[in-house]
Amino acid sequence: MQLTYYGHACFSVEFGGKTLLFDPFISSNPTANEAGIKPENLKADYILLSHGHFDHVQDAVAIAKNTGAKVICSWEIHEWLNKQGVSNTHPMNTGGKWAFDFGTVKCVVAQHSSGLPDGSYGGNPMGFVVYNQADGSFYFAGDTALTLDMQLIPRTCPRLKFAILPIGDNFTMGYEDAAIASDFIHCNRIVGAHFDTFGFIKIDHKAAKQLFDAQTKELILPEVNQPFEVK
Repeated sequence: MQLTYYGHACFSVEFGGKTLLFDPFISSNPTANEAGIKPENLKADYILLSHGHFDHVQDAVAIAKNTGAKVICSWEIHEWLNKQGVSNTHPMNTGGKWAFDFGTVKCVVAQHSSGLPDGSYGGNPMGFVVYNQADGSFYFAGDTALTLDMQLIPRTCPRLKFAILPIGDNFTMGYEDAAIASDFIHCNRIVGAHFDTFGFIKIDHKAAKQLFDAQTKELILPEVNQPFEVK
């Protein structure tokens, strides 16, 4: 699978012949700005929103309107988008799954909060397990603490090829807890997210890598706007 990291928690993943864009936060994202990324240049067939915080949905409306992408999100975010003229949405909630033309999306627990930019309630925060027969399975955790609910993923979903986990601490789990999460989800290939964007979530890259290496696990710290393959 080819992934591209746009900074913070925003990724695109080429999967099932479609471009899946997760948590688009570009306009006020300093790492995206430094790399010259513009929301109007991003491609998407589907946009998946893990929760309603500004740093995950800021550019969702503009990109959805520009690309015509279908937005997969909570019921509450679906209603918020509809009010802003985005009607191509598919509402979901924790524990549910749906078969799309690229594969199946299962919504799993994320231990966090979720308020929309206008102050309204954003519904349950969620993670997504995405899978199909040809490409396999991966997990986008969204913003979450370490939670025992992660142990349900290998019991209810196909074996993961990789997982995108937050590692920046303060607002989410840090890389130490992400290493424990990798045990819970039975996946030793982890792509880091939600780190270094702001002062609160800057990490020690060397220490994070050493921790994973010591456990014979792989921690990928992606470079912004540099596509990479995960097999």
